Amino acid sequence: MPETHIIAWDAGTWTNAPHSAAETADHLEVTAVESSDAWRHTAYGFVHDTEHALLAPIAVGEAMEVSFRAPWEGQFDQAGLFVRIDDEHWMKAGVEFADDHLGLGAVVTAVGSDWSVGHVDEWLESEITVRVSRWADALIVRARADDSPWRLVRVAPFDGSSAASAGPLIAAPTRPGFTVRFTGWTRSAADVDLH
Repeated sequence: MPETHIIAWDAGTWTNAPHSAAETADHLEVTAVESSDAWRHTAYGFVHDTEHALLAPIAVGEAMEVSFRAPWEGQFDQAGLFVRIDDEHWMKAGVEFADDHLGLGAVVTAVGSDWSVGHVDEWLESEITVRVSRWADALIVRARADDSPWRLVRVAPFDGSSAASAGPLIAAPTRPGFTVRFTGWTRSAADVDLH
């Protein structure tokens, strides 16, 4: 594994301030504002840009990891890692609780959003880590529960010539009080291989 560097919680800037964020020695506990979400146009017809993402720069050739735990119970509760160029070009990757299942996936947005997802109900009680590697033309998304092997989630096109930032994400589209405990935020060299 490449050498990793811890990113301090205060090194990031929120896209939208959460209801609360409390830092301790080893984690950041964040509570989302009700109706927070990130989506643009596709299928639903609306634009939501009210997510809470704590972002720091990510360059081509770098990777970022975010680890977290949460009580998954509200429809569309979500947490993971957000990568942003601007309002119309971003990606969120992680887990979302929908229709009584925990789903692992990604939303890639280039003016309109898409959504790929698969059930990981066995991850409900786990510490989840999402890793994004930034290549010259793509984002490579991997995830795992606890110390299990990395699982490839997505290979998505992403403009390597644009400045981007990335970091922890939380959103609660349908309820108040959703709280995520972020347990790690690190930076390292990007993964070299897909397989």
